[in-house]
Amino acid sequence: MDQVKALETAILERAHRLASEYRQRAERSRDNILRDAHERLRLREDREVLLAKAQAERTYRRMVQANELKLHKEMDHLRWNLVEGVCDRLGDLMRSLTGDDERYLPFLSALLGRGAEAMEQRELTAEVNARDLERLRPVWDRFSRDAAPDRKILLSSAPIEVLGGVLVRTNDNRVRVNNTFEGRMERLQGKLHQVIIERLLPGGIENGIS
Repeated sequence: MDQVKALETAILERAHRLASEYRQRAERSRDNILRDAHERLRLREDREVLLAKAQAERTYRRMVQANELKLHKEMDHLRWNLVEGVCDRLGDLMRSLTGDDERYLPFLSALLGRGAEAMEQRELTAEVNARDLERLRPVWDRFSRDAAPDRKILLSSAPIEVLGGVLVRTNDNRVRVNNTFEGRMERLQGKLHQVIIERLLPGGIENGIS
């Protein structure tokens, strides 16, 4: 009986040791599993943070680009308004000039002479607006000879819709030199706009609105 009891005791003690050993193994496994889970969670969180940062950066860049495009559009609009305002003012100055015969008629004569000299033909036709037609018609022969002595220039009886200046053409209307205010404005548009911007905003339009 003592041997049997001793065997039972040994078995129980062995069972306790095995149970304790397996419990420790289980605890270590649990700790490893939790540690791995935490590490995977941390890596996942890091990836999500990186993805969120990348997405935020892309969103920020898109917002910056959109704002830059909007700003450039606004600056282009401002530039255009400035140029248009000055051009309108030039129109007002031209109207004032055309009302002053002492200044305007010599200017008109110079435009007529330049237009005539630009063409090889000796017989030409000049076109002006209705106001200039009325004041030039009585003195046209002398006016045209003074402007272009080596040309015979006919004054057209049909007025054109311009602020001032003169359009000179061949009699067959194949060659034209548009020295009206509108014609010269159109030819000089690019240079005129550049000069206006440089004078209005010498530091650049971006600095001008900052």
